[in-house]
Amino acid sequence: MSGNNEISESELRYDHMVEKALLNVVRESLEYAAENGLPGDHHFYITFKTAQEDVIIPDHLKARYPGEMTIILQYQFWDLEVGKDGFSITLSFSDVPERMSIPYSAIVAFADPSVRFGLQFDITNGDNEEFDEELEDLEDLLEDYDEDGFEGSETVANADASPSERAAKKKQAESGDNIVTLDTFRKK
Repeated sequence: MSGNNEISESELRYDHMVEKALLNVVRESLEYAAENGLPGDHHFYITFKTAQEDVIIPDHLKARYPGEMTIILQYQFWDLEVGKDGFSITLSFSDVPERMSIPYSAIVAFADPSVRFGLQFDITNGDNEEFDEELEDLEDLLEDYDEDGFEGSETVANADASPSERAAKKKQAESGDNIVTLDTFRKK
């Protein structure tokens, strides 16, 4: 783009866009659980920053977990309310029901171990020192890209494989952990 339509680097924050999209996965998962319960073996591990200003948890839990806390939504949770900016839930701690409200911005990890799925968020407020190195690696990788994909990539290598070999490789790739981190996308 040129002329008056130019956009400065700071206006296109892909890291923020990706984080927003991934936090939407968390929100939609919680909405589903609030409306339908958790089907089958699904259960959620949610790790969040307890010291963040808008996190509301009982003082004794904040004292016990001054940095981060992981809650598990599986069998016993009540009154799950999911909003635009966060969620509230009642959980039992030592047989005492405790109400807590957690903004999405405080979440550092979300996982559903039953399907080996997880998201990890980088909510640090400082500079990401590794970002420049990661960006250089990504740029090097993009230089190797051609119209058929990445040179030597599994996609290209599978082009001559039989349908059963491709299916076996796809199944093998899908059987691994699905952990998505934002470190590669983030620039502060």
